[in-house]
Amino acid sequence: MTFTMADLPSARPEDAAASAAGLAATRPGHATRRVFSVAYKLRIVAEYDALTEHGARGALLRREGLYQSHVEKWRRARDRGALSSAKAPVKQGPSAEAKESRRLAEENARLIAELEKTKAVVEVLGKAYALLEILSGSAELPTRSMRSSTGR
Repeated sequence: MTFTMADLPSARPEDAAASAAGLAATRPGHATRRVFSVAYKLRIVAEYDALTEHGARGALLRREGLYQSHVEKWRRARDRGALSSAKAPVKQGPSAEAKESRRLAEENARLIAELEKTKAVVEVLGKAYALLEILSGSAELPTRSMRSSTGR
């Protein structure tokens, strides 16, 4: 990527005011993202849905410089109520409380599984210790009996 002098920040006061306001200074000849109002989206979706003549929908999209995906996305937003100006915006995704609850439930399940493993290990270690006690006790008995029989 090559930078030009146009990419550098300028010292003009109007550019400084625009950048201070959080607005990016646009360069001539570069594309900017289009922003559509709610009223425009609703009007286009209604007009698009009303067209039944062959090729009319494509003509509308070409005239407005839109894609069919725009209309589909706006239609879905309208159907779920996100485009109605009277309503508050619809929150997407689970709430913070639901996320925290899910995280705690997952952590709880993980810790319970870890506890079960630990209990199994302790049980095996206890049995191994008991077995070693039995073996060490039986290993000492013949030695004592030998000592007593030899007269030492």
